[in-house]
Amino acid sequence: MIAFGFGFDFEGCVEMRKFGLAAAILGLLSTAAQAADLPVLRGGYTEGVLPSRSTWQGSYVGVQGGYGAADARMGSANQALLADVLRNSAVEQALQVSTWTFPQSDGFARSAVYGVFGGYNSQWDDVVLGLEASYVHGRFNALSTASMGRSSTAPDTSTPPLYYGAGVKSMAGISLTDMATFRGRAGYAYGAFLPYLFGGFALGNADIDRSVSVAVSASTSTLGPFVPQGTVTGDGSLHSHLVYGYALGVGVDMQLSGNLFLRAEYEYVRFLNQVDTAVNTARLGLGYRF
Repeated sequence: MIAFGFGFDFEGCVEMRKFGLAAAILGLLSTAAQAADLPVLRGGYTEGVLPSRSTWQGSYVGVQGGYGAADARMGSANQALLADVLRNSAVEQALQVSTWTFPQSDGFARSAVYGVFGGYNSQWDDVVLGLEASYVHGRFNALSTASMGRSSTAPDTSTPPLYYGAGVKSMAGISLTDMATFRGRAGYAYGAFLPYLFGGFALGNADIDRSVSVAVSASTSTLGPFVPQGTVTGDGSLHSHLVYGYALGVGVDMQLSGNLFLRAEYEYVRFLNQVDTAVNTARLGLGYRF
């Protein structure tokens, strides 16, 4: 199931820890590159002299891989499905089941990712602006279930008057396998390094599983006994469904020899569909500039 978010929403401290980890990865990469005595860096720094400007102008392509985590908010995923299943029913009128807030825990999933990227840069002195497309494949599977039961305190208008009870089981899950982001980049060239920020929109391919089961019962008294009246079920599953959202992130490109460059990047993607899902990934990549 699954790694496919402008209001930048880091979901609490869990999100901040992931962002901090990604920032640490970028810092370690930069430190390692300076210590490695790469040809592009050799002799590039002298005391009191700024490093020479790198050229980032032009188109580029590359490959990338990394690791990510997805948080899927399941709590209200099935309210619309319940409303459809119980439309105009006596138990819905008595208990308003479709408005219940389920104590449904959020789903969480981790996955390795790999893919490609490509784009075009325009450079003015040290300022670099560009457009880029990025694609990664992974398998983020998140699933959550919940149940709840209630009975009515007021009778309906039938003769004899009836009190209704309902026991609801709810399941929601998402499997995200493919994510593509289309973003604008803004960076500042410093020596062999190009740190940058980016933002744009995201598309993903996902299987969304949603199902509900409502066991209906009735009684002539609020104290019971409640006699089973039957079970109503509903399914709102979607397969190979297009999901959409937004993407934000930071990264750094580092020139190697020739037109090769190394990349480290953190990306946050938020999909705003039937199951609200946030995906955080940290990735390394190798690119070639034409």
